[in-house]
Amino acid sequence: MSSTTASPAASTGQDGHIWSVDEHLEDILGAIRPLEPIELQLPDAQGCVLTEDVTVPVALPPFDNSSMDGYAVRTADVAGASEEFPAVLTVIGDVAAGSGELLTVGPGEAARIMTGAPLPPGAEAVVPVEWTDGGTGGGPAATMRAHSASPEDASGEVRVHRPVEARAHVRARGSDVQAGDLALEAGAIVGPPQIGLLAAIGRATVMVRPRPRVVVLSTGSELVQPGEELGPGQIYDSNSYALTAAARDAGAIAYRVGAVTDDAETLRATIEDQLIRADMVVTTGGVSVGAYDVVKEALSSVGDEDEPGSGIDFRKLAMQPGKPQGFGSIGPDHTPLLALPGNPVSSYVSFELFVRPAIRALMGLKDVHRPTARATLRADKPLGSPAGKRQFLRGTYDEESGTVTPVGGAGSHLVAALALADALITVPEETTSLEPGAEVVVVLLG
Repeated sequence: MSSTTASPAASTGQDGHIWSVDEHLEDILGAIRPLEPIELQLPDAQGCVLTEDVTVPVALPPFDNSSMDGYAVRTADVAGASEEFPAVLTVIGDVAAGSGELLTVGPGEAARIMTGAPLPPGAEAVVPVEWTDGGTGGGPAATMRAHSASPEDASGEVRVHRPVEARAHVRARGSDVQAGDLALEAGAIVGPPQIGLLAAIGRATVMVRPRPRVVVLSTGSELVQPGEELGPGQIYDSNSYALTAAARDAGAIAYRVGAVTDDAETLRATIEDQLIRADMVVTTGGVSVGAYDVVKEALSSVGDEDEPGSGIDFRKLAMQPGKPQGFGSIGPDHTPLLALPGNPVSSYVSFELFVRPAIRALMGLKDVHRPTARATLRADKPLGSPAGKRQFLRGTYDEESGTVTPVGGAGSHLVAALALADALITVPEETTSLEPGAEVVVVLLG
């Protein structure tokens, strides 16, 4: 690895201070508090984080039951059974799934049993129907007909062609979980398997932190919605679509607001209207030092003089892309607001580094960060990086070879390259050049 070093950025919080990436993220996460727990029905709890330990009230399965369609038997009655000398048993009836009163299997007897049905008293094992004549006195074809026959057809005798050991093809009571076991721990995300387990143990509701509601809006009079015709100097609004999708991917309930024109009063009114359904607001564009940086104009004076720390602080970060950033709170509930730059790559990288962890913190998750990995840089030439800034380059990561390959350039407008990337290559502040073969840290996006 070969690198050139430069002096790192300053680290004091004075006016004009250049914030580091870590300082900005620490400031955000220090201000975020997890949402209050609520009780939700199972279907509504998907994607939420449990705030309670869930214990098992009843064993799973709650009774011994058959794992096969076949015959419940006593093992002594089929000992030594073979194709040439089958064990002939009297079929005393059927045991279907959901059966209440059960037959008792005595010596020389068998009960036809369905998958999931309780093992009847006296029976010790289940013989699969394929190991019998199906109770029809016929061959394999008759066995297959019996396999799909209705319960009323069971009668007479059944010939068993193989022996079974005790408990064969029987799911034992409590073999999944025992009553009193810990089913799920607080902090677990409720996904489809967890919902299945909760339903299986009889839980209809759970205490969870709800999924955060995140409102995403972009600013700029030049923005046109996809599907409309572009006029002179106009571009399509891609940021609000990308960031709304990213918020959902992070676990939020996301609402996309159409692009707002470069008018401070319109933007302020739009944000205020959205606060009723927002646990967090994310804006993109209008945070730099230009004449039409509407977000700064609209929100710089927002705040509650009686509430220290309220309002939006606009700052410069020692990073590329994504130098201009804003963070604070707005409205009577002090809803967090993160203001991101408007260039597509800058806004998406900023979302991954700052907004996604904030969403995960609102959910109450312990680990809010994307996973990282060390990789070997695969490149045709050295990569430059500005002194004193942490650069994030787009790349494709190959886990098998442990390598990462840059895609596109450093430009913050290169949306096509961003769509190909599944990792961010981190170039530290003190590094100004990375040689091919250098070891780098990558943030895994997939």
